[in-house]
Amino acid sequence: MKKITSFLALLITLTVTAQNIGYWQQHVDYTMNIDMDVENYQYNGTQKLIYTNNSPDVINQVFYHLQFNAFQPGSEMDIRLQNIADPDGRMVNNIGTKEAPIFESRIAKLKPNEIGFIKVNSLKQDGTDVKYEVIGTILKVTLNTPILPNTKATFDMTFKGQVPLQIRRSGRNSEEGVALSMTQWYPKLAEYDFEGWHANQYIGREFYGVWGDFDVKITIDKNYTIGGTGYLQNPDEIGHGYSDKPVKHKKKVKKLTWHFKAPNVHDFTWAADPDYIHDKIKGENDVTLHFLYKNNKENIENWKKLQPKTAELLAYFNKHIGPYPYKQYSVIQGGDGGMEYGMCTLITGNRSFGSLVGVTSHEFAHSWFQFILATNEIKHEWMDEGFTSYISSRATNEILNQNKENPNAGSYRGYIRLVKSGLEEPLTTYADHYTYNFAYGAAAYSKGAVFLAQLGYVIGEENLEKTIKKYYQDFKFKHPTPNDIKRTAEKVSGLQLDWYLTYFVKTTASIDYAIESANDNKIILKRVGKMPMPIDLEVTYTDGSTENFYIPLRMMLGKKPTSATILKDWSWTSPTYSLTTTKTIKTVEIDPSGLMADVDSTNNSFGIEMK
Repeated sequence: MKKITSFLALLITLTVTAQNIGYWQQHVDYTMNIDMDVENYQYNGTQKLIYTNNSPDVINQVFYHLQFNAFQPGSEMDIRLQNIADPDGRMVNNIGTKEAPIFESRIAKLKPNEIGFIKVNSLKQDGTDVKYEVIGTILKVTLNTPILPNTKATFDMTFKGQVPLQIRRSGRNSEEGVALSMTQWYPKLAEYDFEGWHANQYIGREFYGVWGDFDVKITIDKNYTIGGTGYLQNPDEIGHGYSDKPVKHKKKVKKLTWHFKAPNVHDFTWAADPDYIHDKIKGENDVTLHFLYKNNKENIENWKKLQPKTAELLAYFNKHIGPYPYKQYSVIQGGDGGMEYGMCTLITGNRSFGSLVGVTSHEFAHSWFQFILATNEIKHEWMDEGFTSYISSRATNEILNQNKENPNAGSYRGYIRLVKSGLEEPLTTYADHYTYNFAYGAAAYSKGAVFLAQLGYVIGEENLEKTIKKYYQDFKFKHPTPNDIKRTAEKVSGLQLDWYLTYFVKTTASIDYAIESANDNKIILKRVGKMPMPIDLEVTYTDGSTENFYIPLRMMLGKKPTSATILKDWSWTSPTYSLTTTKTIKTVEIDPSGLMADVDSTNNSFGIEMK
């Protein structure tokens, strides 16, 4: 009896344990001290990293990103620039003509004192030297002792870095005169998740990181003002607009040490310049909004006007996605366009007011979709760029009173242009591996935005709003995957949506429906494109009345909320669909809302010209 009881107890324990094996993610704690020389743009650093292995796996090696190494002649970023047909214009020089361009990589021309690098001088695991190898922008570390599940390891590193000339996002002396844009600047531990290590070479595009707490001290020339990730711990020692009381620094003091702490973020970024103007205002939920920008008379007015609009953006995203969880956000002039980072963004500042609001709207929205939800941008960049484009276009439309009927119409046009170009690749393509930069941009930004906007067409606008909020609430700080947004939409709507994710994301199948014929009171519809969809149909009769019809897609096993007349469902195996009305038909139009991404709208109407 004792043996049976023991066996049952063991069986129950194993069963419960198996049932509890679910989501996990790794954790890092960084403590870094940086000494920056603003004369030669080199810096020395120490880093203590405590790595917590929350996975069920035994870890025998770890990987770091050394992304500044990409800014060297012969790097993978350099070679990619030399071989892609449409390189990023910010990273090349045109030594040909406008009509016959010949592109030359700017990285290939960097001199030794202009390149970027991160050189690891020493690395210890739990106090003992450990073997490591630099492979491009990756540091491969072979551990002395495996890190067991639910245990920690401490890594102590000393390193030296050099800030490259401004090439892409990171660097010194940007075109707008910003001294230091310090992004991707430190040895950053790669993410390890249920798929394994994500130790991807840095080619210049998207990112993925481990959540953790950062404690960073930056020592720099006292005349430089810093903005970036985290909360400044010593504002009354620093001043520079962070303290509410005047701060005078002793003449003999040449450098100041800025101390930042950033809880629960997956990156740390900063920018510095001796001529920054620093303003701050309070936004919703007592969030402090910082603005750091160059003292340029032509742009000061726009940057002042931007500030209350940024507070409006915060309120919009809080309402339509979910509450921003931190107590500060910084909009900083720097970089080479616009790029989101933890608690901050770097944007170029010499813009019109509308452009300044637009880029801030987009980069600020990234805080929700990338720095709080944090999908793996290397593999699922459309979930970040696309969802951000969707919501930021709607936010800008509202706060600038643009009154656009469809704020995402530009994304639809961009996606359809991509389809018609013949250069489309599936959204499952690695972000850095698209054959053309044009195809990447249109896919990640435009098609990704259409995924959400069109999802509203499929499940109903109210269900889409609920889906976005539930997705954020359920998956913030959890690295969601494409299946997670699909399952969230299914739970909200009660509809089956695997077909939608598979067709739109994993293939290049396009949507094209046509009215094959419409006579008296009979209509025949035809599916021309390969991707099936539910259909909204508007019919106007000869007596002037109008009736809306809804044709469910059988694979959905249900229908969206609608006031339209609901017809029998349409199976994907049937190329045509017939319906009979009770009155004589005058005009027929497929999808009058324009929210279905039909790539050929010329065959969507009968009896009237296209709107």
